Amino acid sequence: MSDDAIERDSMDYDVVIVGAGPAGLAAAIRLKQLAAAAEAEISVAVLEKGSEIGAHILSGVVFDPKALDELLPDWRDDPEPPYDTQVKTDKFLALGPHGSFRLPNLMMPPLMNNHGNYVGSLAVMCRWLAAKAEELGVEIYPGFAAAEPVYNDDGSIKGVRIGDMGVARDGAHKDGMYTPGIDIHAKYTFIAEGVRGSLAKRLIREFALDQGKEPPKFGIGLKELWKVPDANFKPGLVQHTFGWPLDGDTGGGSFLYHFGDNHVSVGFVVHLNYKNPYLSPFDEFQRFKHHPDIKKHLEGGERVAYGARAITEGGLQSVPKLAFPGGALIGCSAGFVNVPRIKGSHNAMKTGMLAAEAAFDAIRAGRAGDMLEAYEAAYVASWVFKDLKLVRNAKPLWSRFGTFWGIVLGGFDMWVNTITGGWSPFGTLKHGKTDAASTEPAAKHAPISYPKPDGVISFDKLTSVAFSFTNHEEDQPVHLTLKDPSIPIAVNLPKYAEPAQRYCPAAVYEVIYDDQGENPKFQINAQNCVHCKTCDIKDPSQNINWVPPEGGGGPNYPNM
Repeated sequence: MSDDAIERDSMDYDVVIVGAGPAGLAAAIRLKQLAAAAEAEISVAVLEKGSEIGAHILSGVVFDPKALDELLPDWRDDPEPPYDTQVKTDKFLALGPHGSFRLPNLMMPPLMNNHGNYVGSLAVMCRWLAAKAEELGVEIYPGFAAAEPVYNDDGSIKGVRIGDMGVARDGAHKDGMYTPGIDIHAKYTFIAEGVRGSLAKRLIREFALDQGKEPPKFGIGLKELWKVPDANFKPGLVQHTFGWPLDGDTGGGSFLYHFGDNHVSVGFVVHLNYKNPYLSPFDEFQRFKHHPDIKKHLEGGERVAYGARAITEGGLQSVPKLAFPGGALIGCSAGFVNVPRIKGSHNAMKTGMLAAEAAFDAIRAGRAGDMLEAYEAAYVASWVFKDLKLVRNAKPLWSRFGTFWGIVLGGFDMWVNTITGGWSPFGTLKHGKTDAASTEPAAKHAPISYPKPDGVISFDKLTSVAFSFTNHEEDQPVHLTLKDPSIPIAVNLPKYAEPAQRYCPAAVYEVIYDDQGENPKFQINAQNCVHCKTCDIKDPSQNINWVPPEGGGGPNYPNM
């Protein structure tokens, strides 16, 4: 049966929000606050593809409370606030193979100061925000993946279609299990999927929202949550590093945060514009944990969770046009991460609030389905724009000059921007290539030999995936689709040594040979996917397209 012939139910709202992350939930809360203040009614629905709120949320996280203070000023007085560990010690280290050098805090631009921020779990905060939103009357639907846009006759966005349930791997409808996805209609649709969302990617292309902008840039962030002994626990300690084990031409760094009940978040970020196709971000992370300045925090402890996700790194130059007919991009769907601060949640929340204010005014004026130009203008006038403007050259300087000089010049530029209010001797630098195009042929590089994990501090990929609590229904269409199934073996293997085997942090992609070591075959283990979207970004042939699996599938992060 063709999709057009399927009879679908529909539901109507004033605003539908795709994604229950910090941006989507902040937008939902702000809409209801505005309605209450105006003694008006507004219907708001939030769709979340994860099995529960927070299931797909992963971040460091050192949280800047600026936006939360605006949204819910009394949050600290809540009986169970989302954050209760403030930053007490803020350290920045340059790592070598066996030692380190601490950068004096006085050298760091003021915006890099973490005092006054909080350490904790973004997943916990999202669950807390969801409860606040529901108290205000927001309808939240976890386990519902928005699969595609729905259009009005004039081409504007009418809403989204939920993915069908009960579809077998071959596309057939399972007996007694098939349920067609319903259409969710709204006057305005907010896309808050997070990094490299499938709807955002499609809408940016269809409405040319990236016209005149620099290409988007990304990193991959890998994270583990540990429970450590009292002797190792230093509540409020925040430590960031750069350098080893990455070489000077590969951007990235680490974070290590102590918070809560003897918890330590340890993570590693690799900028996805790296050149060497033999590099494995996962294995770099595992090797990194054996450095003395990292290992001492983890020894005697127990790893309790693992995960990975892409991070937006393009900054100001790569932010697309935010409004399109009938909707808007908010949060990391547009890319508001401040790269040197490794923070984006505060900016994501604020953009959600700004979009909510624009949509509320439009609905009150009797409008629907048009361009929320007021949202774009509010963003440019906001502290989010200023936040990104001050650091706009940090990423391109690092990419152009390597780790040492890139950080020196980036720090100088941030100081100048801070003092002058946004002027830089470099102007606004461009990013140039996409991350996929940055990958060089394997012939230009030597394979990297990574140490075998010890099972105590370092681990293998498959064991780690088990700690992401990932689950997908086995008999469903593969959500990692190849535009041309021949390319992995015919192009990527001979030219790039098929880097999907290494850039994926969840052992999704394999090249399998027969008993004679011949006849390679490309295998996709989609059930392992943690939804990081790295494959969609880094594949040098841009042949992999990530689409949402059946609702509820994917990782089930507990406190990430």
